[in-house]
Amino acid sequence: MAGTATYLYCIVNASKAPSLLRVPHGLPGATRPTATALAPSFWLVIARVPLEQYGPEALEPLLKDVAWVTDVALAHERVVEHFARQAGATVIPMKLFTMFSSNKLAVAETRSRISTLQSVVGRIAGCEEWGVRITRPPSAAVGTPRRAANAASGTEFLATKKAARDRARQSASAAAEAAEQAFSTLSAIARDARRRHGAPDGATAPPLLDAAFLVPAGRRHRFKTAVKALADASEGTLVTLTGPWPSYNFIDAESNV
Repeated sequence: MAGTATYLYCIVNASKAPSLLRVPHGLPGATRPTATALAPSFWLVIARVPLEQYGPEALEPLLKDVAWVTDVALAHERVVEHFARQAGATVIPMKLFTMFSSNKLAVAETRSRISTLQSVVGRIAGCEEWGVRITRPPSAAVGTPRRAANAASGTEFLATKKAARDRARQSASAAAEAAEQAFSTLSAIARDARRRHGAPDGATAPPLLDAAFLVPAGRRHRFKTAVKALADASEGTLVTLTGPWPSYNFIDAESNV
């Protein structure tokens, strides 16, 4: 098809071709996703996208539009999740905007990395990705303590303020230590764990812990129970669990063609 490119959503490893029944439409302007044989037990989930929308010159300004990128990312994710939910399938998700000039080139370049893909499948098969974030709500604005305001002397005023600062530091240190212990506890249940660094969008500071865990499906209940126990025991922190997701954080860079 003239004026189009091949968009790669994910690679599916399964004993039979993945089902396209009720597959989401996918990216705006794209054809419906199809499954193309790559190698024994491997399929590419691909679609054709118009270059007038997804070509380099057209795409560059659109990448500055956060709302548009978000919509595309969600559409991409829905397709990947559709195949990840199929019984007996292991899905290797591709990064957003992984494209080739033709179906033939997509197959050829991906097939050249089949040994790497087989290693990835061996690592993530039978697992789900779960995210755990531990945050410390912003402290209320610290004003002058009532006791300090009513202090009879400057010495008492300074001592009271210092005591308040010391309590705040001790509380922050205890929360950080608890987050480290939480990571250790959950890592022992998971097959693998990866920390994510930096502050999430909209956050003013990095969380105490932001990590992805590769959890065997058979340990899902145990993992979720452990997260709940950590949340129930937490004091002054918020524990958030998300998932299950395709294993985005456990696909090494060389696995994405």
